[in-house]
Amino acid sequence: MTIRRTRPAPVLLVGCGKMGGALLAGWIRRRISGPFHVVEPAPTRRRDGARYYPNPERLPRTLRPAAIVFAVKPQAFDAVLPHYRHFADGGAAMLSITAGKTLGTMAQLLGEHAVSVRAMPNTPAAIGRGITVACAGPKVNQEARKLCAALLGAVGEVAWVTDEKLLDPVTAVSGSGPAYVFLLIETLAAAGEAQGLAPDLARRLAVATVAGAGELARIAKETPAQLREAVTSPGGTTRAALDVLMAKNGLGRLIADAVAAATRRSRELAH
Repeated sequence: MTIRRTRPAPVLLVGCGKMGGALLAGWIRRRISGPFHVVEPAPTRRRDGARYYPNPERLPRTLRPAAIVFAVKPQAFDAVLPHYRHFADGGAAMLSITAGKTLGTMAQLLGEHAVSVRAMPNTPAAIGRGITVACAGPKVNQEARKLCAALLGAVGEVAWVTDEKLLDPVTAVSGSGPAYVFLLIETLAAAGEAQGLAPDLARRLAVATVAGAGELARIAKETPAQLREAVTSPGGTTRAALDVLMAKNGLGRLIADAVAAATRRSRELAH
């Protein structure tokens, strides 16, 4: 199916909460496509470079978006999408970042010929450091894929999978993953306090250490395991801590169980 688009290509964002707002900010900052139209009943912030509408009935009749990005809550998804089916019939790329809603659900709501892409971003998108994994439906051509990649890439890295079922573990690792890291910061700071550090200093040390180690892991040629080994001296303080963290029921087992639980829940939400 051919996507009807002009230069520049209009983009319609449906839902402008935290993640939708992060995407919009990235598009405007990076000058990705546009003009931008936003359907949001009560926007918490209006950005220059976007036009806002309280509902789809108020959209311009002449609007022919190249892509529609759905950033709505899962419980509203089924009621919202049918309002945009005529755009799908016109060939617009339909990109959903709503958790747990499958390409099959999109086809039911938008029609089997819809050019549909499902994606899972994460909250570091708010500072342009997110990572999004996307899966394209059977009607998606190279033009639609390129446009969706550009829209998602405005807030960080983009990866693609061909098996939609992989989006469940993706959700568990990167979608929910920032919460695990924030918990690590919390617990590391609390452990420092327990050993006598002032709360402000403990938090500062924990935040800077996690942020710095993450950036080092991102840019280093070595693997995370090699980086860990490089700071672990035999009989030293790091080795003493890792003996606890790497025990049979230590951090590795806890993370594996946590990711498995999140994966199961993601699958449950799809039904």
